[in-house]
Amino acid sequence: MSDHATYSGDLATLNKEPVVFDGVVFKYGNGHIALSGISCQFKHGTSTALVGANGSGKTTLLRVMCGLAQPTQGTLTPDPSKKTIALVAQQHGQRAWMPLTVANVLRMSRFRDRGLVKRFSAADRVLIEDSAERLEVADLKNHQFQELSGGQRQRVMVAQALAHDADVLLMDEPITGLDMPSQETILRIIDEERQRGRIVVISTHHMDEAELCDQVLLLANRMVAAGAPGEVLTNQNLQEAFGLRMAHGDEDDCVFHGEHDSHEGSVPHVFNDHGHGHEHFDR
Repeated sequence: MSDHATYSGDLATLNKEPVVFDGVVFKYGNGHIALSGISCQFKHGTSTALVGANGSGKTTLLRVMCGLAQPTQGTLTPDPSKKTIALVAQQHGQRAWMPLTVANVLRMSRFRDRGLVKRFSAADRVLIEDSAERLEVADLKNHQFQELSGGQRQRVMVAQALAHDADVLLMDEPITGLDMPSQETILRIIDEERQRGRIVVISTHHMDEAELCDQVLLLANRMVAAGAPGEVLTNQNLQEAFGLRMAHGDEDDCVFHGEHDSHEGSVPHVFNDHGHGHEHFDR
């Protein structure tokens, strides 16, 4: 690893206060309750996976955590403004109308601290270069962002988030639909940032990715279960969260089908996808 990585390692947050949800409720204007009575804690130096079906509140929880949505009831401490937070949102298509190079996208990460006018410092440049190297996109700096593959774009967005040097790193389904090398790179980054002392929270549909995290929150617009992966990702809990009616295979290699799925032509939720190729993080 280059000297850049060593330098950025020294920039880990000094703000070690955990993020605490206490009875958080979030209700949309149409009356739909996305989160109901959520109480949980996110500590520095840990990674958390948010698991649940589509519409279970995973993205809403991330939005509340970073201050983009305000709880209808309950409290979130500290206030999101008291911590620096970087969010990698789901990418819904390319912004082809915005002619940005990868270098432009990466430089945006430092606008929060420098604004649009102030010159970048040596520390800013090191953060950007280090993040690009770690996500293996340094050689793409002169490429147009909209011309990249899906995996390359996602790695650029994760690199941008890292260059924020934030206390909290949030990722909404960061590896869904990506090529295997991009998945492996992003999963490595998640563990490295946890080791550096960040709070790292990801949403995922992949149970094997969730098993790599320190903590799992299983959501169904409420908290179905929370704790270590082995305690949360059980057959019974998954059935409750996903509304599942059948499970096939051995206890350690189960494939779950949705309430209305048939055996053929369905997309199963996988408890342990051992063919996926990921090893457990070295804690």
